[in-house]
This record gives sequence, structure tokens and C-alpha cells, in this order.
Amino acid sequence: MTKSLSLTLLLGSLITLSGCAELKETGRIIGDTTKEVTTEIGHATRDTTKAIGHASRDAVKSVNDDLSKKD
Repeated sequence: MTKSLSLTLLLGSLITLSGCAELKETGRIIGDTTKEVTTEIGHATRDTTKAIGHASRDAVKSVNDDLSKKD
């Protein structure tokens, strides 16, 4: 009876540890994917903001140049 109990506990422990390893790997995959997606969003936001800033700067320069030429 002691051997069967020990064997049962050993098998239960192995199954539990296997499940924990899979859960840990799943968590790692989710974390890595989240990091990649947020990085892409950040880069897209940066690029868009930069493009808007450059377009605004160019528009202001153009208006300034037009006003300077009229004087």
C-alpha cells in the first residue's frame, strides 16, 4: 500500500510539474507577443507624430515665406 501511494504521489507530482512548465511557456509566449505588439504600436505612433510635426513645420515655413515675399 505504501508503494502504490508513493507511486501515485510521484505520478501526480510529475503531471503537476509538466502542467506548470506548459503554463510557464504559455505565459512567456503571451508576454513576448504583447511586447512585440506594443513595440510596433509605439513605433507607428512615433512615425506618425514625426510625419505630422514635419508637415506642420513645412506648412508654417511656407506661410512665413509667402508673407515675407508680400512685404
